[in-house]
Amino acid sequence: MAERRETLSGLEVKPVYRPQDAQVDYERSLGDPGTYPYTRGIHPGMYRDRLWTMRQFAGFGTARETNERFHYLLRQGQTGLSTAFDMPTLMGYDSDDAHALGEVGREGVAIDSLRDMERLFDGIPLGDVSTSMTINGPAIILFAMYLAVAERQGVPWSKVRGTLQADILKEYIAQKEWIFPPEPSMRLIVDMMEFATRDVPQWNTISISGYHIREAGSTAVQELAFTLADGFAYVEAGIARGLDVDAFAPRLSFFFNAHINFFEEIAKYRAARRIWARRMRGKYGAKSPRSWMLRFHTQTAGCSLTAQQPEVNIIRTAYEAMAGVLGGTQSLHTNSMDEVLSLPTEKAVTIALRTQQVLAHETGVADTVDPLAGSYFIEELTDRMEASAEEYFRRVDEMGGVLAGIDNGFFQREIADAAYRYQIEVDRKERLIVGVNSFVEQDEEPIPTLRIDPELERAQVRAVQAVRADRDQAAVDRALESVRQAAASGQNMMPSILDAVRVYATEGEIVRTMRTVFGSYREAAVF
Repeated sequence: MAERRETLSGLEVKPVYRPQDAQVDYERSLGDPGTYPYTRGIHPGMYRDRLWTMRQFAGFGTARETNERFHYLLRQGQTGLSTAFDMPTLMGYDSDDAHALGEVGREGVAIDSLRDMERLFDGIPLGDVSTSMTINGPAIILFAMYLAVAERQGVPWSKVRGTLQADILKEYIAQKEWIFPPEPSMRLIVDMMEFATRDVPQWNTISISGYHIREAGSTAVQELAFTLADGFAYVEAGIARGLDVDAFAPRLSFFFNAHINFFEEIAKYRAARRIWARRMRGKYGAKSPRSWMLRFHTQTAGCSLTAQQPEVNIIRTAYEAMAGVLGGTQSLHTNSMDEVLSLPTEKAVTIALRTQQVLAHETGVADTVDPLAGSYFIEELTDRMEASAEEYFRRVDEMGGVLAGIDNGFFQREIADAAYRYQIEVDRKERLIVGVNSFVEQDEEPIPTLRIDPELERAQVRAVQAVRADRDQAAVDRALESVRQAAASGQNMMPSILDAVRVYATEGEIVRTMRTVFGSYREAAVF
């Protein structure tokens, strides 16, 4: 079969593009960088003034091992921290819970209580570093722990900078790591937005995440549309709470995938900025240009990596990273070549970081802003991405919004269908994947991978049990009762959760307390 001449979203790619293919109204559709509608970037000088943040994902074992990796990455020139949590932490279980057996510290760092968070950031002044935390269902608890560590370091919350993923809608749509039903989960999101707007003004309370939607098998168009639809849902929830849109919208950020179809990815980012700016100003009445600006972090596509010929993943990652930069990202994570096999080794993660540094300092991509602007192909593709996303917005509105779409399985079916179509194309060799269905090598030599010592799980279990033995249990009981009352009464939950983590209530205990009020969520089967 011949290779397909269309993007991964199925948009046809013509052999040549001419002026008539891209009808560009410069002022309306593009504008200068740093001006509405921000198609060309949110800052006038972009990387000429300040490079993107180089933020490698890190987390494994106990807090002590991950703290050592953090210090290593900072010594190598990383400019921001990004924290991966293990599956029990993501799902709200303590490390000694029966549900956690065999998973502690395997896919990220285990965090059970404030004691772990203190160890995680030992020797790292939280007033000087920006930290991203990939946590969703129990995000409000980890946020409280982070703020409590800042308190103990003497860092005012006004100086704390970072991003909490906290995007629970994409969990129901794609990643499937939820705890509570959608409605109380949305309440917790708005609680954090409300609290941070007042008390932690430099913190991004939600990183609205298309990355996981793409990793689940969506197309670029679906990633663009579903992510922005989630973003609009959070804006509407904040407004419904009575918050001023210009008070909280500037602290919403986004997280996109950088996949392998180079030009489609660049067009996706440019279209995202334009759509967000127009909606925020036109539909939601935002007056501040900061509310119109879509700021985003990018991670190269984990789902594009292959177990076969893993060194080739270095090449894939480099091209994907360049697409993110040419698309105007504010922050970038480059995947390591071995992440399809295990958590990355130090050598692999260093190569991934060096990929960004070569891109920034040797290739010239940071010398001028939006260098592909005016390309007939790029401008026409950006317009088509925007139009395709708008069609999805229309369909979502007709079915009653994002929560209704989750309930009826709309997003899940769309992603599943896209993933199936893509796999059929690969199986038929209509899309060639080096090392998988073309240019295959036999008898490959395995590369070294990171192994997690099983003793780390046993050590973490002992550590959380020691915390329970040493703390003031009466104070914990009072704090957990306050959490329950806050959940039942509808008041903002951040203050009561902060009080609970300060006395070393564990994440699992707080989640169990909240579950008595909110209940649990079970997804309906989608066919």
